[in-house]
Amino acid sequence: MAQKVSHLGRQCRFCAHFPPEWCGRSLIRDTRREQAFGGHEKISVETIGSIKQQTTQRVGFLLMDQFTLISLSSAIDPLRVANSLSDSELYCWFLIGAGKGEQVSSDGVRVKLDHTLTDDVELDLVIVVGGIDIEQSVTKADLSWLRKQAQRGAQMGALCTGSYALASAGLLNGYECSAHWDCLTLLTEQFPGIDFNTHLYTIDRDRLTCTGGTVPLHMMLAMLAKRHPQSLVDGVADMLVCERHRSDAEMQVIPMWSRKVEVQPKLKEVLQLMEANLEEPLPLQDLADYVQLSRRQLERLFLKHLHSTPSRYYLKLRLDRARRLLKQTSRSIVEITSMCGFVSTTHFSRCYRKYMGVSPKSDRDQGVPEVYQIFESELPPEGAELAN
Repeated sequence: MAQKVSHLGRQCRFCAHFPPEWCGRSLIRDTRREQAFGGHEKISVETIGSIKQQTTQRVGFLLMDQFTLISLSSAIDPLRVANSLSDSELYCWFLIGAGKGEQVSSDGVRVKLDHTLTDDVELDLVIVVGGIDIEQSVTKADLSWLRKQAQRGAQMGALCTGSYALASAGLLNGYECSAHWDCLTLLTEQFPGIDFNTHLYTIDRDRLTCTGGTVPLHMMLAMLAKRHPQSLVDGVADMLVCERHRSDAEMQVIPMWSRKVEVQPKLKEVLQLMEANLEEPLPLQDLADYVQLSRRQLERLFLKHLHSTPSRYYLKLRLDRARRLLKQTSRSIVEITSMCGFVSTTHFSRCYRKYMGVSPKSDRDQGVPEVYQIFESELPPEGAELAN
């Protein structure tokens, strides 16, 4: 449902005040627009991989059966607000599906479609919105339509489990991409040649993929940042009450029960041991001995079910905890180094920078450390000895 920006004369866009100067929200929005565009009427739009002048980017959302409504709205609203703040129709969007006039979301909400797969519509960006039972939802007609859009030169994207549709259509070969954790095992088993990661979202050349929930908001902000002034991106984030723009390198939290390890009790035991021994990491041989496996057998279990080596996975757990402590407590970096099992701050900083892309100090400086009660159980007793 494409949203068109129309001029309302002297009436405030947020309320019925005349003139708009009587409304503070109008003044804030007008100021942001001036900061973003400085009075210029034309916008230089940078698409992923090229730069071209155009008035409107046409975005098509392909809705799978049982798609997640929150992912769809999280992706559309940044485009709507960008139009509003720029006072231009930078983006228009269309809801597309295989159904006859409507598509049903996972929560039962029926959404009216703008186009069906049989309609001939030109799009600059196509985003698949996945949801529940994606393997059963994708049809041959969906795949054929996606391939046709890609051949026409459209950029391709996916939300939630939508990456499965792109992978099935052969449109993710040679790309790095993200997907909802509930779909990762299915994806990695069926498409071993595709580089799936556990990041919140990934923008790799002309492919945009992300996890579900509200993460599409952050991916769309990153997309806007590639095309427009940062002041517009900041304005969109402010209007959507997005206090922090999450980066693509952040990892999604993968609940243990979702890793499909219930059928592997020995692997589950090892994972529990790792998570219980982050401050003093156990040697891998000890972990293998505890569950009566050889080290080689343990490595094969990790590669098969978690697509990682035991050492790399253990390091990820420790660095993830370090990041939570950095962001949500006032503990010093020296303390966090010891609490997460690193022998020195130099080693910790080197590993952290390699994994997170920034140093521990820089990552902490990006946000005000806060202490949350939920993490109190993770902290060692007061007065515990900490290594220098």
